[in-house]
Amino acid sequence: MNVTQLKYVLETANSSSMREASTKLYVSQPALSASIHDLEDELGILIFERTNKGISLTDEGREFLIYAKKAVGQYEILEDRYLSRNSEKERFSVSTQHYNFSIKAFTEVIRNINPDKYVFFIHETKTKEVLDDVASLKSEVGIISFSGSNEALIKKLFRDYRLEFTPLMQRETFIYVWKGHKLAGRKEISIGEMKDYPCISFDQSSDGNFYLTEEAMADYSFDKMIKSDDRATTMELIAELGGYSIGSGMLSKEDSVLKGLVAIKMIEEDPLTIGYITRKGSALSRYGREYVKELLKYKEI
Repeated sequence: MNVTQLKYVLETANSSSMREASTKLYVSQPALSASIHDLEDELGILIFERTNKGISLTDEGREFLIYAKKAVGQYEILEDRYLSRNSEKERFSVSTQHYNFSIKAFTEVIRNINPDKYVFFIHETKTKEVLDDVASLKSEVGIISFSGSNEALIKKLFRDYRLEFTPLMQRETFIYVWKGHKLAGRKEISIGEMKDYPCISFDQSSDGNFYLTEEAMADYSFDKMIKSDDRATTMELIAELGGYSIGSGMLSKEDSVLKGLVAIKMIEEDPLTIGYITRKGSALSRYGREYVKELLKYKEI
């Protein structure tokens, strides 16, 4: 087993066919198939189910994928830090759910310290990836939230991943609609009144684990739901379909993507607790400490 085979498995899992994966990886389809077959033989498991309709992960393959992601992630950290020609550059990484203040704090770190040479990363990503990134030290700090609907699960994951959570703020629940929506002038609204419109939710995982959502009302049964993993696409769907999303009400006037949205207070209460996570027992770098200092400027609780 080697890191190339692991990368092959990850890319294949994210593709609809071996042909698509081989194109993305710039290897021939027979070579890709043979490499994965060799890995399966070595491990004694079947990672992919092959049919004339395509490929799909087996249960064993789905479990293997979890460990493969972590292994490749760790390798890439080592590769970037020690094998890169730019190893003399300063490095810092943050993973975050979709919150503008986390990006603002990140930019302030760069302004405040202003290193001569650096390679910094900010990963605006899914809940599971935020947890994985901080647990594996891919990122020093993660920005994450939970509501009453998924609080128990998220806190269990904090314990399982050995992560320390520091709350910054608690936000009431709002519905976002486009400024031209016929309900945009409302001060308050019930979730039931939105049943005729599609809810646009951030797609968290291939398994559709709704309880890892960064939005409130995780246990609500929506009649119409569209999953999106791109903010610009989400905004277009809301505008074109008269849809809505659920959030914290924190709309930045400086964000051109969000400027067309209107926030309406939701009558049902499922407040979001928003904060940051770090790995227990790990000392933060100079940049990590400065980032936390900037985050604490937003602390309200």
